[in-house]
Amino acid sequence: MSIAWRDAMSRALYGPGGFFVAGTGPADHFRTSVHASPAFATALLRLVTEVDAALGHPSRLDVVDVGAGRGELLQSLLASVGVAVGVSGEPTRSGRSGLIPPRAGSPETLTPTASVRPAPDGPSLAAIPPSLAERVRFTAVEYAPRPENLPEEITWTSEIPAEITGVLLATEWLDNVPLDVALHTEGGWRYVLVDPESGAESVGEPVSPDDHDWLTKWWPSPEALPSMDGAPNLGVTWSDATSEGESGFGAARPQGSSLTARNRPGCPETPHSDYLRAEIGRSRDEAWADAVRKISRGLAVAVDYGHLRESRPVDGTLTGYRGGRQVPPVPDGSSDVTAHVAMDSVASAGAAVARCAYSLVLQREALRALGADGGRPPLSLAGTDPVGYVRALATASAVAELTDPAGLGGHWWLRQPVGIPLGPAVAR
Repeated sequence: MSIAWRDAMSRALYGPGGFFVAGTGPADHFRTSVHASPAFATALLRLVTEVDAALGHPSRLDVVDVGAGRGELLQSLLASVGVAVGVSGEPTRSGRSGLIPPRAGSPETLTPTASVRPAPDGPSLAAIPPSLAERVRFTAVEYAPRPENLPEEITWTSEIPAEITGVLLATEWLDNVPLDVALHTEGGWRYVLVDPESGAESVGEPVSPDDHDWLTKWWPSPEALPSMDGAPNLGVTWSDATSEGESGFGAARPQGSSLTARNRPGCPETPHSDYLRAEIGRSRDEAWADAVRKISRGLAVAVDYGHLRESRPVDGTLTGYRGGRQVPPVPDGSSDVTAHVAMDSVASAGAAVARCAYSLVLQREALRALGADGGRPPLSLAGTDPVGYVRALATASAVAELTDPAGLGGHWWLRQPVGIPLGPAVAR
């Protein structure tokens, strides 16, 4: 039986046996900035330190990761804090419980915590207060059961805690907040329904007044969209969209344009494919506003792939991921189902709650402001410290992936302060 896409996504991703609840976790299926390099966590640690200073070094500094996967990011931050303040020099582990999913059949390997160049306006790792390790409290928010090997310093919960003083992180969370899909027909906007087992779609009832208002404000009218020979641009084909990372263990989820797996040969056809298709982001706005509302003072950071009103994709972005490959978005619980985020709409919803201006920049800009520029180490280092040179070269390569504008660097960073000013590394 066909149901609304929002209901289908909710069951497929977060219901009993859902994609994010059961199994080994999302790291086995797609690659995020967290998995790409420890330099991502190192840069975030600089941001946490800046917020800590803006808050006056409170007795408790919360770092909350929403949509935490299996706790990879917080484990890396925990290790980075220890290294920075001299508590522990142990490297973080990669693998299913760590930063980078291994190739099939390979053993777990050790990955040293990556260093990042000093940020021109931000603190160096050496400037991190020694008391930070004692004051910071890490909380992972995820529906999956607590991983067995998660360090005891990380609290595991299914709900965002209230009265946060510190930093709330949402790395590729909003793209998995279930949403409805609509089609603009001769009779106006109507919901798209989906069969959860086959992925076949059909046209449903007219959209609700609230969803119609959201579409009117945030999604361009059909007349405003570019077309060729009278037909809308339907995005890329399946052969263009599917790929595997050069590392052999899966590609990052796509950034930017209307990348969709619904055009794959043999997939269920989309009804009225010549009409404008839209993904109604009102549920994401509400989720982000609720997260911001939980912050007493601090900073909320959403890192995700998305689009702005002037560049909405005419065919939508709904797609799936399984085993490192892009697959059709069939909401049966066997794969990730995701859609790009309307970042300007989400940002507006959060700002209305915080009553503070937000910052919205691309990841490459945000990371460079935090000292991760991907620059190659000086060749002279190879003569004086060959091992150090190789390590620095590997780190530069990893940072280059994080800042690649055609890949992870194309992510948006939405930073919403609550009760504190935008610091120099945030205001860019």
